[in-house]
Amino acid sequence: MRQRSKASTAKCNCSLYTLFLLAEPKYVSCVRLGEILAEVSHDSVNRFLLRECYKPEDLFNEVKEEVELEAGILSVDDSVEDKPYREVGKSALVGYFWSGKHKRTVKGIDLTTLYYTDPSGRSYPVNYRLYDKQEGKTKNDDFREMVIEVQQWGLKPAWITGDSWFSSLDNLKFLRNEEVGFLFGIANNRQVSLEPGKLVQVHTLEIPPTGLVVYLKKFGWVKVFCQSFKNVRRYYILFSPHAQGTTEAKSEQQQLTLVQFKQLHDSHWQIEYFHRVIKQVCNIERFYVRQEQAIRNHFFCALRAFTKLQSLSIQGVIQNAYEISRQLFIPVIREFICTYSTEATFA
Repeated sequence: MRQRSKASTAKCNCSLYTLFLLAEPKYVSCVRLGEILAEVSHDSVNRFLLRECYKPEDLFNEVKEEVELEAGILSVDDSVEDKPYREVGKSALVGYFWSGKHKRTVKGIDLTTLYYTDPSGRSYPVNYRLYDKQEGKTKNDDFREMVIEVQQWGLKPAWITGDSWFSSLDNLKFLRNEEVGFLFGIANNRQVSLEPGKLVQVHTLEIPPTGLVVYLKKFGWVKVFCQSFKNVRRYYILFSPHAQGTTEAKSEQQQLTLVQFKQLHDSHWQIEYFHRVIKQVCNIERFYVRQEQAIRNHFFCALRAFTKLQSLSIQGVIQNAYEISRQLFIPVIREFICTYSTEATFA
């Protein structure tokens, strides 16, 4: 966050812009906010987005008092925020990325998020990165750096979960060295063995509902689980780090249960809910600015908007993150219908 030497006199600030993202149903622009608030010019909004320097740690500081920082579940996933009409090279951070939503490569900005659920079930985003190809790093590099960052900030998760994109060997070894348990999806051709020297693809194994302990190639002993979704079989590896030596490690994985797997698997799906809300309610995809700093500040405010909705939901003020946007325009719509229902123009 930008450090101020004196009190700010700016008419647009983070709280105002965050509320705008939650209230505006479609046209998220500096000009639009200037139209809504006559005393705030569109230049003031634009200057705010270009002037401030919000960082992921600022988001963590927003939520750290709301959760227990130890023994929770940290989930990682990425999401492409669609920008189909932007030219690559003329708008910062926009590129081509594989989209799980569209099942193809699309134009947009790739957001990787660490989403934390504490032992009592309260959950918030705690770190994020906007992928920048010019940095010359991969999303797996970003993931490992993000985990180290949240640990330095005081977060001590017991487990980390992710999909198959983040189950690279380097990531698994990194988490083992950090002594963190994990649950990751894996590709169905990942090589494992039940006995030394006999590698097979994981999809060829008969895996009972309670899981099967296998040796993952170049890593070690893990427990594999299989789930069917719409006639598609998906495979997961569960690992507990609290063991030393090969024999103890195998025994440790055998102690992992189906209940633990389901708990971690269900917790990971909360990050999918997070992705839906920031797109459908927090307007993370809707912006017209092109400069990198302005885009980064817009993303920060959109993620901050989610944390505010999440806090209201946890406190019982609202039932879910969609309630405010659904209820906000009821009086306006009601007045419009009542006013014009008898006029010949609409009869």
